[in-house]
Amino acid sequence: MSRYVLGVTGASGIIYATRTAMHLHRCGHDVTLIVTHPGKQVLEYEGQNALYDYCKDVCNVDDFFAECASGSSDIAGMAVVPCSMGTLGRIAAGTSDNLLVRAADVCLKERRPLVIVPREMPYNLIHIENMKRVTLAGAVVIPASPQFYSKPTTMEELVDTVVAKVLKHLGVEQSLVASVAKVWSGEERRFPLPGTSPGQAQAGMTTNDH
Repeated sequence: MSRYVLGVTGASGIIYATRTAMHLHRCGHDVTLIVTHPGKQVLEYEGQNALYDYCKDVCNVDDFFAECASGSSDIAGMAVVPCSMGTLGRIAAGTSDNLLVRAADVCLKERRPLVIVPREMPYNLIHIENMKRVTLAGAVVIPASPQFYSKPTTMEELVDTVVAKVLKHLGVEQSLVASVAKVWSGEERRFPLPGTSPGQAQAGMTTNDH
């Protein structure tokens, strides 16, 4: 069992944070939550109060005495989900002006996994430059861009296609990535490839299999 920090900002898409915390919790890991002041407003507006149910600790964003502010802590990694462009800029600049940004800076300096999930669109050059800076510093940027080839049928399944990537880059073993990989490899193919009929695609066959 490991401990992970989950940072939540004022960007829309708090459901990504809720699902990330839920899957970390189900995998037996502890979640330390940091929510910015705008993040609390968006969280309540989007009806994602269930997020707190999956978090062992909730830290005040202004509390620099929290354990995750120190490189001596046993935090295994951190995800900022969703990450506003303002928070991205502060992480890129290393300002450490609140606990969330400081915890992210700690992960970078200690070479621990840091995953940043921006949801903003479109990006301007400043956004792109900041994503470049944090990537060069060691973070992984995973835009909240879900995939559709696994044919998700619910909002939760769609969100989980992004969450799977977040967990993977945190180093967390889980089944979400495997289930998506099966679709792509053909074990659960639901779409035809060149030279297949819909029925053959469902069975993972091509015309050369006859």
